[in-house]
Amino acid sequence: MPGDSDNKTVYAKGIGPRQGSGGSKPWVPWLVTALVVLISGAAGYFGFNAWSAQKTRAEGAEKSAAEARAQVVATEQARKELEVKLSEQLAVKEQKLSALEDERTRLSTERDQLSQAVQEKEAELARLKATYEDIEQKLKAEITDGEIRLSQAEGRIQVDLVDKILFDSGEANLSERGAEVLARLGTVLSKVEGRSILVSGHTDDAPPSQRLAATFPTNWELSVARAVNVVRFLGEKASVPPGRLVAAGHSDTKPVASNATPKGRARNRRIEILLIPDLPAGKRNEAKADASAH
Repeated sequence: MPGDSDNKTVYAKGIGPRQGSGGSKPWVPWLVTALVVLISGAAGYFGFNAWSAQKTRAEGAEKSAAEARAQVVATEQARKELEVKLSEQLAVKEQKLSALEDERTRLSTERDQLSQAVQEKEAELARLKATYEDIEQKLKAEITDGEIRLSQAEGRIQVDLVDKILFDSGEANLSERGAEVLARLGTVLSKVEGRSILVSGHTDDAPPSQRLAATFPTNWELSVARAVNVVRFLGEKASVPPGRLVAAGHSDTKPVASNATPKGRARNRRIEILLIPDLPAGKRNEAKADASAH
């Protein structure tokens, strides 16, 4: 109606007229606030718990890290101590090994020296045997007749010649037969190496006859003269190196038989030719030094 148009309001679709103030809900803001506070508290609570748990984990991790570092330090220290110990043990073992190696070398050297000495000894014995057999062959007749005694002991060869085979009775000069016998013996002695040839004159206990007393007052002079004449013949006539020859006289001081019988006295009147090994250079020098000291 026309009269009613002033009292009518047109509302948009879906929007109705507002209710009066008596229709609002004043508790809604408080509820929202409470929810916010509650949510914040819950968030804070859970956040604190999370932070606390994280802190606990961090502290645990730090403790574990510290323990790990301590373990690393302890392990490193133990490693260094072990290295030192192993180094000391290795040094001891190397020292022992070096000592064993030195001992092995020494024993090896001694073995080689001993082997060489054995070989040299065997070679020397072979030469000695050959010399003995050669003398035996050269003087076979005189040895058979008992005029010459040939012996070998302790690396030495000894030839004992009775005086009558070399000298006329009471004489010091070689007889013709004596020169012939020494010539045969000299062919062997001239080839001997590494040995000295000691020629010793010996007599019985009877003093020289009155005929000889002017030349040989005692048996000392006679024994020495005979030894010297044998040495001179071997060196001058039989080509035996003079440097290997030594002459000595013993008079009647070293009998090999009793002077109470003619046979015993005949054995004591003799020339001994002894082949002895040369002394090494060092031993010769010691012997010279001892001789000089006295």
